[in-house]
Amino acid sequence: MRSWEQNIRVVEPYVAGEQPKTDHMIKLNTNENPYPPAPGVRSVLNEFPAEDLRLYPDTGAGALREALGEYYKVDSRQIFTGVGSDDVLAMSFLTFFNSDRPVLFPDITYSFYDVWAGLFRIPYERPAVDGEFKIRREDYYKENGGVVIANPNAPTSIAENLDFIRDILEHNKDVVVIVDEAYVDFGAASAMELVAEYDNLLVVQTFSKSRSMAGTRIGFAVGSRPLIEALENVRNSYNSYTMNPISVAVGVEAVKDVDYFNQNVEKIINTRERFQIKMKELGFAFPDSKTNFIFASHRTVPAEVIFQELRKKNIFVRYFKRERIDNYLRITIGTEEEMNRFLIVTEEILRNYPGNR
Repeated sequence: MRSWEQNIRVVEPYVAGEQPKTDHMIKLNTNENPYPPAPGVRSVLNEFPAEDLRLYPDTGAGALREALGEYYKVDSRQIFTGVGSDDVLAMSFLTFFNSDRPVLFPDITYSFYDVWAGLFRIPYERPAVDGEFKIRREDYYKENGGVVIANPNAPTSIAENLDFIRDILEHNKDVVVIVDEAYVDFGAASAMELVAEYDNLLVVQTFSKSRSMAGTRIGFAVGSRPLIEALENVRNSYNSYTMNPISVAVGVEAVKDVDYFNQNVEKIINTRERFQIKMKELGFAFPDSKTNFIFASHRTVPAEVIFQELRKKNIFVRYFKRERIDNYLRITIGTEEEMNRFLIVTEEILRNYPGNR
């Protein structure tokens, strides 16, 4: 090893979903929204004054915070914005988890959490979810340095109710509790209403899923003013200009179009419910999803076999070769046409599997 290599910070990086470059594919592996953003977003892009890009953006993304504050009925000073919820969450780990006690999050959850903990040298523990992939609340009653709960959880698609979240908060009043709500709009209850009661609660959401804007990288957090001020202080000590003005402008427009947002979400939920019925008929089992994906296992055909056979047909889903979940597929809900095609191809795969013929 060369001497300078000894000073490199070594981490196990997060592995994102594959981004295939294939014509005529069905891409159901990264939980993107299959429908375009609100119509006003295109208008903003067409009319955005290019000359404004010579200027630095508003460090606080004020216009977006005002729009979000009006939508969620909170003071805009209680909102923190970032370049996707990953940026917001990473900044939160860096800001709030600085004790020698371990941060707690489930063993099966968003796999970026342990990456950030490793990157920032944060001690952590991952209490195991139960046999049905449910989080055991009593595992979060012990002394810790912070708690992170994805609700609904990923990749399991399971949502806990607000009584569960309140119970976690009641047992963790001396640390920051982060509730990651990337998928909350697809049928779960948001903990946003609990922010007024608990000054240690930070609720994180994203525009990447329900608002069809993964490419713009917009995330935000809602919490008490002391939490938000702490986040801003750390962000401004690292990179003050995180969100570009185009993202801010299209983000505002997306928040304003409530009717389109509601229609888009309802369309995905309806497709998901029909798809779950058909998947059960094909012999799949999965938790009841409150997300824009399902987490499915077949009773006779291994998940990896289905994953590889789908790839041959240019249908991409997510397969995790990890203990406890290596026989499950995470399948994003696409358009009705895409899900119908998925079902036709999958039925053929199952029928041709040795032992099923």
